[in-house]
Amino acid sequence: METTHHLHPPPGVTEQEFDTLKSSIKEFHTYIHTRAQCSSLLAQHIHTSSDIVWSIIRQFDKPQVYKHFIKSCSVKEGSVIAEGCTRDVIVISGLPAATSTERLDRLDDENHVMEFSIIGGEHRLRNYRAVTTVHQIKPNETIVLESYMVDVPEGNSEEDTRFFADTVVRLNLQKLANVTEAIARGAETAAAAESLSIR
Repeated sequence: METTHHLHPPPGVTEQEFDTLKSSIKEFHTYIHTRAQCSSLLAQHIHTSSDIVWSIIRQFDKPQVYKHFIKSCSVKEGSVIAEGCTRDVIVISGLPAATSTERLDRLDDENHVMEFSIIGGEHRLRNYRAVTTVHQIKPNETIVLESYMVDVPEGNSEEDTRFFADTVVRLNLQKLANVTEAIARGAETAAAAESLSIR
């Protein structure tokens, strides 16, 4: 079955915004899944430029900068952050996970697209694959889209699985907004201070 994320705007996205995003959703956020898998698409408005947002997302070796629940992340020494590289994530205690080995499947600086898959570790997200795209819709107004596909664990419902994954993704996107908007405010403050010193 093919996902239908391109047919309905995700929560928080207006119909007008959705019209501008629809082709990107169709291209980058469409999955072929089985009845034993589920998928979802989430959106986050961020009040800063897409370049600032992308500069944080593209750091595959530093997901803890904007993702919750990560105790540490490591890549092999000397690794180049490029498609095919992997990271080993240690999750904070108290979650139904301990470790996660993740592979970078796509890093597209031109189109602001990152895709990764979970390929190992101790966690409940089997065959998890996620795509994040960054879209500037106005000056200093960006929408980040993140979608995923994952197996529904035996004994769990599709709704429970989606609720769990959606919650984690949503919290991460909210933290991404907080981090990047703070960076933008810092840059504006520095620019204002420099302008005053020149005068």
